[in-house]
Amino acid sequence: MSETTIPSGSAEQGDEGTRGAQAAGAMLRKAREDAGLHVAALAVALKVPVKKLEALEAGRIDLLPDATFARGLAASICRGLKLDPKPVLDLMPGIGGSRLGAQAPAINERFEPTSMSSAAPWRLPKPALLAVGVLLLGALAMYFYPRQPDGTETAQAGPEASGTVEMSVPSAASAPVLQPESSAALPPAPAILPPPAEPAASAVAPASDATMVFTAKAESWVQVTDAKGVQVVRRTLQAGERVTASGALPLAVVVGRIDAVDVQVRGQPMNLAGIAKTNVARFEVK
Repeated sequence: MSETTIPSGSAEQGDEGTRGAQAAGAMLRKAREDAGLHVAALAVALKVPVKKLEALEAGRIDLLPDATFARGLAASICRGLKLDPKPVLDLMPGIGGSRLGAQAPAINERFEPTSMSSAAPWRLPKPALLAVGVLLLGALAMYFYPRQPDGTETAQAGPEASGTVEMSVPSAASAPVLQPESSAALPPAPAILPPPAEPAASAVAPASDATMVFTAKAESWVQVTDAKGVQVVRRTLQAGERVTASGALPLAVVVGRIDAVDVQVRGQPMNLAGIAKTNVARFEVK
């Protein structure tokens, strides 16, 4: 003997869900009123519209987005009112359906897959595919076709191009000869003058006008710097050489090997032995 399972009707399931939602809403409303909290104040605290709270307290879950939202809102109210959410959630419908009263499919119901015709991928007709292939092949051929650097196509060698290319080269007789211009039309080359010879050191100033005169008896050296920092004399003197020096006073003078040079200041001889150290004299002429 076989057993037959009789599913409950959708109307009975809807009535039970409605009664449970109404009972859960009544519990929430009573808890709110006992706490002395207005529905608008609770809506502000939970950041939800007042109409959703009123629909939940009235058991109108069909006015809410779905059963999951209704259960979550009820749990938030219970936490805010310090109320155990389990008795309230046990009265509310489960989250299996999105709306109260929706009939769930039977367990033994045959599954019918949806038609895949609408989800079929878009395909090109065969002529269009052939045209696209021809265009791609043409583009590849143009890309790999050899070209010269200037952009012109390279000439392909063939049976017709087996001959040689002749080039006419003008003979030397036919080539134009460039004749130089008449020499009379050319301007005369400028004369290159030798650089002027530097004046001798002894000609810096005449002996009569020079402030100092140095006459070397043997190899020695002299350095004279005027008040402007210009080095009037800085050289090594050879035996018999005579050098004069003048400039902005005072003159700073350094003489090396004083025993080998005679010094005159304004025409008067000067003895350097008393101011020399290690045969080198340093003094000023004012």
